[in-house]
Amino acid sequence: MSTAMIQHVIAFALYLGLMIYIGIRWMNSNNSSEGFFLGGRNMGPWTTALSAEASDMSGWLLMGLPGVAYLGGLKEAFWTALGLEIGTYLNWLIVARPLRRYSMMCKNSITIPEFLTNRFHDKKRIISLVSTIFIVLFFVIYTASGFVACAKLLNTVFGLPYICGLVIGMVVILLYTLLGGFAAVCTTDFIQGTLMFIALILTVCIMMVSVGGPSVAMEKVSEFGQKAMSGEFGEMMKAKFTNNQNFSVISIISSLAWGLGYFGMPHILVRFMGIKSEKDIALSRRIAMAWVTIAFIGAMGIGSFASVYLNDLLPAARNESVVIATIIQTYPAFIGGIFLCAILAAAMSTSDSQLLVAASAFTEDFCQTLLKKKFGARTTVSLSRVTVLAIALVAFVLSLNENSSIFGLVSYAWAGFGATFGPLIILALFWRNATARGAIAGIIAGGATVIIWHNFSGGIFDVYELLPGFLICLAMAVVVSLLDKNKDPEMLKEFDEFKKQGRN
Repeated sequence: MSTAMIQHVIAFALYLGLMIYIGIRWMNSNNSSEGFFLGGRNMGPWTTALSAEASDMSGWLLMGLPGVAYLGGLKEAFWTALGLEIGTYLNWLIVARPLRRYSMMCKNSITIPEFLTNRFHDKKRIISLVSTIFIVLFFVIYTASGFVACAKLLNTVFGLPYICGLVIGMVVILLYTLLGGFAAVCTTDFIQGTLMFIALILTVCIMMVSVGGPSVAMEKVSEFGQKAMSGEFGEMMKAKFTNNQNFSVISIISSLAWGLGYFGMPHILVRFMGIKSEKDIALSRRIAMAWVTIAFIGAMGIGSFASVYLNDLLPAARNESVVIATIIQTYPAFIGGIFLCAILAAAMSTSDSQLLVAASAFTEDFCQTLLKKKFGARTTVSLSRVTVLAIALVAFVLSLNENSSIFGLVSYAWAGFGATFGPLIILALFWRNATARGAIAGIIAGGATVIIWHNFSGGIFDVYELLPGFLICLAMAVVVSLLDKNKDPEMLKEFDEFKKQGRN
């Protein structure tokens, strides 16, 4: 083993050991469902902001998005990032504060299915059933993307077999999630978000200085593209510099549509529900927007400049390893190892959150609510840990294909959540006349549309499935609610009281 490899191993061991220690540190605070799933609603503004954004971005930020910029140029990456930027801001601005308040009014709801069930007074608990089905389905896919990112990173850096990297990543994520619950997940996300931020900004700055500054870097990228239309990398370069000139209106709309997904992301929405005080939300929003904006610039910059910065071009099949290759070339071995942990952090920060939310949906909204089984606090937490393990194992099976695309897995799961829950969260918070039947119709229609749309291509089906799924969910929920006519005086009174508190 080389000296550089030993230094990488030490850096990774220190980082992974810290994550496990945090899980152990928070283990004693998880004696109740609210403690395990929401950290007792006691998260500060910095932890909430960085945890929300770190769990949002996943390995997609440090592998998927730079890979798109490297292989396909800046246009697709830019419009996708712009859509996500707008969605992030609107989610913090219009959803965060009312969701925290209303979730507490609705019998102190600690999960999104529980909130929707209580908000719409769904006595038959059908909302819980359909919500849990879609949450578990799409979170298994989303979690698999994080496992794939861990495996690809460990394979590239240490030459470990893909399956070994997969197992190591899954085991560490499981350890601190099972031990520490929401508080541990948020604390590790804070550390991971900070590490991701520093790695992206410092690396892109070094790259720009090395090639002569931003304007010179862009000129060199353009010149390189014009010279690289033949040879081994010709096809990749054609895609990078020629095909993107025809970036269509449909492509722009699809990329911007990513922003709609934020309104339905359970692992992000629960951060709003878990913040210590509504007064902290404005500060959290500013922190989150600064982090997202600068992180996107860093990720796209690394992907775009890599073609003229790296000593050796990457084959198209390894485009999602562009940040790994850049860090290895840029830094001394130990420092590089620390920054490579940022990529591991990106994958872990989302997988842990998704496992926790999926487990909460199953234990709180299926086992206890739907089956009408009431467990003690310790039994609930124990069952939740078993559920986390079971979901992780299913995601592990889906991750076994080492040719899986991180970007592809994330985009499918993102569309599923955005279309299934996004319109319902907005209607629940802002429309007095929404009903349980409307909510059920919307959830089923939105989720089904994404699944069906995803399996077709060409023509109108080239539109990202999130957009039609979101619109169909919204339309179905509104139409069915209008036909149903909300005549529940208790529900209407509760909504009016919620709005009254918001004006105070």
